[in-house]
Amino acid sequence: MPTTPTPEDPEEGAQTRLADRETVKLPIQRRAVRGKDPAKRPARRAPLALAAVVNSLWAALVSLVPTMLLVWGLFASDSSGTPLGETLRLGLAGWVLAHWVPLQTGIGPISLAPLGLTAVAAWRVYRAGVHTARAIGARAHHKRTPWSPWPAARAGLAIGIVYSALGTLAATLADHRDVDVSLVRAALTFGGFGLVAGSLGAFAEARGIARLAARTPRVLRDATRTGLVAALLVLGAGAATTGMAVAVSGGDASQIIDDYHTGIAGQIGLVIVCGFFAPDVAVWAASYLVGPGFTIGSETFISAAHVSVGTLPAVPLLAGLPSTPATGYAPLLLGLPLLAALIAGWLLARRSLRSDPERSWFPLLGAAVLAGPVAGVVLALVSAAAGGSLGADGLADIGPHAGAVGFVAMFMIAIGALLSTAATKLALRAKKARE
Repeated sequence: MPTTPTPEDPEEGAQTRLADRETVKLPIQRRAVRGKDPAKRPARRAPLALAAVVNSLWAALVSLVPTMLLVWGLFASDSSGTPLGETLRLGLAGWVLAHWVPLQTGIGPISLAPLGLTAVAAWRVYRAGVHTARAIGARAHHKRTPWSPWPAARAGLAIGIVYSALGTLAATLADHRDVDVSLVRAALTFGGFGLVAGSLGAFAEARGIARLAARTPRVLRDATRTGLVAALLVLGAGAATTGMAVAVSGGDASQIIDDYHTGIAGQIGLVIVCGFFAPDVAVWAASYLVGPGFTIGSETFISAAHVSVGTLPAVPLLAGLPSTPATGYAPLLLGLPLLAALIAGWLLARRSLRSDPERSWFPLLGAAVLAGPVAGVVLALVSAAAGGSLGADGLADIGPHAGAVGFVAMFMIAIGALLSTAATKLALRAKKARE
């Protein structure tokens, strides 16, 4: 019995054609919205205030809740019977300290921020700026109208205002008989923290940073990128040196933890606390490699040429501190910052000459030289962030000297990047000539 050809079973060369099929309208195509084509309707945006409050609150909770749980676990493990309310206040005080708000305590001022927790808070506020800018449509603009930075700026400002209010509330709750927190300082510091991190996220989402980079001279772009790479490599070398020193002195570090007699839960909490302060110690190690060194109070000074060790806090991270000046193979570590500069200069030359093989000497070497000040400023700011105090008298001054670290790093990075860039360009030119 003959059958009728179908698109699924074509016969005698019959072809399936999309135009022969019946067109079915979807419900949204049949719904008229105020006489406008649905494809041309403006997207619905969230109110700025609502987006800023929700995103800032979530950013604060992500960094605050683990801190509160950690402090509660530490006090619960030693069976000291500390009231829950006081434990929560101490957790809030630690969170406030992570934003560089100093605490006035019975042992003196405490201002050394745990940079591990600070990095988490900055990352979440950055993401809050991204989500807020996305919610209000900061990136969207019509083709016939120029891009405007004001939506992203409003998003960053809103994040700063909300985060300032959250910081003031946290400082108010953390303030009690043993801990005194300045509400004005908390409001201003949290506001600046939220404004900077939130604005960076908002402008990144709105493509403002990319637009600014596109309008910046290429020499400055290359110098900024190379300086940042060199600074990150120096900090990475400091982190690796810290890990190696703690690993070598692992027995002393374990003994310090055991001396607290806090049990397994307390030991885990101490390790997490050390993890919060590990970036601080990594910055100290980077200052040691660069040359100026660092201090831990009035009695302890650590540098490659001079070591003076006094009374130290019982902290496992400090078990790896050197007790003598650099001898033997240890001076080889001092070449790591120069190696970082050489790597950064090599990457600069490779990247620049790959995109523009005929690039002249002057802009290429100019970018290498300017990378030194960029790296110096970055390392100086990070060194300042890793300094503070842990009480009065002997522990009132802790951390590297930011100005000295930035000054020495500036010349070291500039010289190393200049030599590496020039050598790489000559090597690539010789290779091209042989080909």
